[in-house]
Amino acid sequence: MRQLTLCLLASFLLSSAARAQGIPVFKIAPPPDSKVTFNVKASVPIDGTFDKWDATLTYPSTDVEAGVLDIKVQAASVNTGSGMKDGKLKSKDFFNADHDPYITFHSSKITQTGPTTFDIPGTFTIRGVSKPETLNLTASGTKGSGEGTITGTMAFDRKDYGMNSGIPFIKIADRVEVDVNLQVKRISGPPLSFKQ
Repeated sequence: MRQLTLCLLASFLLSSAARAQGIPVFKIAPPPDSKVTFNVKASVPIDGTFDKWDATLTYPSTDVEAGVLDIKVQAASVNTGSGMKDGKLKSKDFFNADHDPYITFHSSKITQTGPTTFDIPGTFTIRGVSKPETLNLTASGTKGSGEGTITGTMAFDRKDYGMNSGIPFIKIADRVEVDVNLQVKRISGPPLSFKQ
């Protein structure tokens, strides 16, 4: 209880400090309003979503390129609609969810590449293996309104992360595409400053 109280107090103080300094504070809607999905080309389609995850977008200033995006997914929450596929994906051959319960992405920078497009390189970790990958994102919504949608894709080679196995009787490609659809709302502070 004491730890929960301290966490709530710290959260309140940080958000109060952000408001006092004129820093934009954003909230990313949790599932099911926002989604993290994936697909792999295979002889039998393999695509699904993750039911449990959270994401934060933190800004120290109004510069759109100054933000930090963090996404933390519970690997065991994978949902393909097939118990057999889910079980195989959670196993040590793929996500190894019992031993490495989280799949994470932590951005290292944000680069605005167009009026509403961004490249976000960062560290992607799955199965305890971390490598640099890049999210390509597009923001939509009315600038200055404080809310909108961020959609994008990151592709990676599963074998780079030790996922070398297959699924019996199913031929699977090495390339995995992860798609994000994040509903974002500015809950306090000034609007972001975009490049024109």
